[in-house]
Order: sequence, then structure tokens, then C-alpha cells
Amino acid sequence: MAAQTSWASEALTVNPAASFETEDATSAKVALESEEVCCAGLPRIVGTSGVLRHVLGLVRMVAPTDATVLINGETGTGKELIAEAIHNYSSRSNGPFVKVNCAAIPSGLLESELFGHERGAYTGAVTRVIGRFERASRGTLFLDEIGDLPLELQPKILRVIQEKQFERLGGAATIHTDVRVICATHRNLFEMVDEGEFRADLFYRLSVFPIELPPLRERREDIRLLVNHFAMDYATRLRKRIKNISEEFMALVAWHSWPGNVRELQNFVERSVILSTDGVLTGTLPEVNHTRQDGWNASTPGTVTQSRRSHSPKSLRETRDALGPRSGTAGRTSLRTLAEVEREHISDIMEITNGLIAGKGGAAEILGLNASTLRSRMKKLGIRLKGRTSSPRLVYVNLSR
Repeated sequence: MAAQTSWASEALTVNPAASFETEDATSAKVALESEEVCCAGLPRIVGTSGVLRHVLGLVRMVAPTDATVLINGETGTGKELIAEAIHNYSSRSNGPFVKVNCAAIPSGLLESELFGHERGAYTGAVTRVIGRFERASRGTLFLDEIGDLPLELQPKILRVIQEKQFERLGGAATIHTDVRVICATHRNLFEMVDEGEFRADLFYRLSVFPIELPPLRERREDIRLLVNHFAMDYATRLRKRIKNISEEFMALVAWHSWPGNVRELQNFVERSVILSTDGVLTGTLPEVNHTRQDGWNASTPGTVTQSRRSHSPKSLRETRDALGPRSGTAGRTSLRTLAEVEREHISDIMEITNGLIAGKGGAAEILGLNASTLRSRMKKLGIRLKGRTSSPRLVYVNLSR
């Protein structure tokens, strides 16, 4: 069953500055089977595809341990979100989650940033500074872009991971720390080891439990849910009255290559929301002129050509027809109201939770709502749940008649 956004057509007329706790501003969150992973630890991961479920299954298995995790994936695939999910689902969730982008800090300052320094350790060090490893004690340290870590720092990282101790820059005292390390990179560390750009001992220590994140082009079934999630978010932030999302727009978005993955899709939806003027979300897809390293080109036959010519009505119809009709939409117009989309998404979540509304793993928790708010929303949309069984039965009442 298709997963769609859950927000009402009048969502932005209640209070433009309101949070998603308001009755008409339901949040589209991850829709996962309860046996796959605890949704409470994954508050911002959106998607229901098989490859994403596999990744979240790995998260569920490794999170309760203290194993070092290496997350690999293209830029924009959500490596930081997965790292945060591992932390949230672990026994260290009450401790700090400290993030360091190894590529964003100059190599000359990175050692001090990670391990701290004593007063007078170098020119300008007028006070003692606590490093990230020390600040992350009893919690998790996320080392993003670990492939950009300078070679001279790699032995020190290896030592602190293995021995749980280090010295501040300019200090002699050994400091012990209880920290779990999660790393992420978009680079191929195995090739870097062969080329002498990354230490083999550190690579094998970091990759105790590797997780490979799929690019967005390999989880296309999540694109609709992501578009609706981002559209809802930005429409609320920008106080836009978005009432419909055209199926032609969704069809084009679903078959774009998205080389920048989820981050590129998010930026595109934000731009489309800003440009919308008539309450219908539309937009021109970004042009992609480069070819990936594996030889795939955005204009390869069988994909949507990235040019303005491809946005003609004929091409839009062809793309929509190629996708095939959505279940339950035969004979309908290509434009669906937000109430229809919301009704469908809430119904999907209710089936996944076996009719459970409140409590841990319930529909209200997944949707980010209070249970009373969800019940009120279901009543308004005409969704009736006839008891809780192994296969709950949902009954829809058309309130517009």
C-alpha cells in the first residue's frame, strides 16, 4: 500500500507558526513494521522501501552494542541520521551525541578539536580546552567524513578507540574516556588503504560493523513519501497554502536520477514550495549534465530526459502512464487533495501498527502526534477502526457528502 503524506488542506490556515502538534498539521514520519525497528529512536527517517528496511534492521541489531560502526554512502544519503538513530536506540541514548566533520576543520586544528589542549600548548592557547572525545564520554562520537582524516592523526584515533585513553595536546596526564565511535564517509576507504592514504589497521578497526546506505535512485518507492514530507515541512515554515500535489509532478520526481540524493530532493522541494503560487505544488526538475563514474548518464534512454522539452504535456502523460495507475485512483483526476493523501497515509500507518493508536510503537508516536490529536484527525477524515485484531479493518466515511 502506498505511503503518502499526512497533512490536511487547511493545515496552514489554523496557525502559520504552529508546530506539528496542532490538529491539522500531522507529520509524515517513517512507516515501519514494529518488528523491524523501534520508531521512537528514528524520528526523522522517512521511507518504507525494502533497502531502507534492511538498513534499519542493521541499525536495530548493532545499536544495543558498543561496536564501532562505519557508515558508507554517497553524499546526501542520510549518514548522519543513521548515526543518530544508532545512538538514540542504544543504551547511551541519555549521553551526549557529539558530531565532528573531519573535512570541515583544518588539519592543524583537528587534533586540538578532537583531544583538547592545555593552556600554552601552542600560540594562542590561553585556556584549557576540552576535546570532543572527552565531551562525548558515556555517549557517542560521530566522526563524519573520516576519509579526510590526516594520516598523522590516524594512529591517535586508533589508540583512543582501542585503549579508551588519550592525552590532551600539550598535556602529560592520561585521560580515560568511555565513548562509542561511529564513522561515516562517501569515499572508498579500501582503495585509500591500497593507495597509502589511509591506515589499514585503523580501517579494519573502524569497519567492525559496516553499513552501506543506498542512493535515492535505488529506493525510488520512498520518493513520494519524501516529497510529501518535505512539502509539508516547508509549506508550514514558509506559510504557503499548498492544497494539491499533481501526479504529473510526482511522476517526474519519481524518475529523476537525483545524483545529490535525499539532500538534493529536499532542496528541490523547498524551491518548488517557494515558487508555488496557486496552491498546487509543481516545479521544473534540475538539469543534470554530468555522468557518474559508473558511466550512467542522466539522459540515458529509459530515464526522464533532463531538459525543458521533457516537461511537455505529452512527456508528462507518458511518464505518468509508465508508472501505471495507483491503487484506488482509477477514474480520478490527476490532482489529489491533501485530505485524500492524508487519509491514505494515516490508514497505512494504522494497518502497520495493527490498529494501535497510543503507546510505544503506536500510530500517534510514528506520526509525531498526541493520541487525542490523531483520534480527532481520524474522526474528521472519516476513518473508523473496527476493533483491534490480527488484521484490523478500516472503514472510510465520506464526510464531504
